[in-house]
Amino acid sequence: MKNKTSAGLLLFHRREVVEVLLVHPGGPFWQRKDDGAWMLPKGEVQDGEDLLATARREFFEETGHEPQGTALSLGSLRQAGGKLVHAWAVEDDWDPQRLVSNTFEMEWPPKSGRTETFPEVDAATWFGLEAARRKILKSQAQFIDRLEKVLSGRDSGGTGLPG
Repeated sequence: MKNKTSAGLLLFHRREVVEVLLVHPGGPFWQRKDDGAWMLPKGEVQDGEDLLATARREFFEETGHEPQGTALSLGSLRQAGGKLVHAWAVEDDWDPQRLVSNTFEMEWPPKSGRTETFPEVDAATWFGLEAARRKILKSQAQFIDRLEKVLSGRDSGGTGLPG
């Protein structure tokens, strides 16, 4: 039985507005999808693995970047397919032009007998919160709402994360 628990990181930084980093899944099924197709980098929790360690590992595997900031729990959400996703926000300023994703193989085109290799993530972009709500998978949108709620309770001189 496949693991139904994943963990991921939602990076954010502050410019004129708060922005979050979302990734676009690679592969032919997602190629022409945009609004409602982006997500936070996440992946399956291995047996006995710490949830936050999973989130950090998966972020690195999908982007090539290791965020060093303090992690703020955003709780968990159940995705439409039934998978439970745990997420943390980390304030970090990473250049998505440096994206280096792991890859996966699949038969493509279907029933062709040929195996193609695709990046797990084919793009990463910073979005303002309103645009991010439009771009992200509906089942992950509440993570953006939770981040906004936490940040709106902070004074402007703070780090954006609890002390």
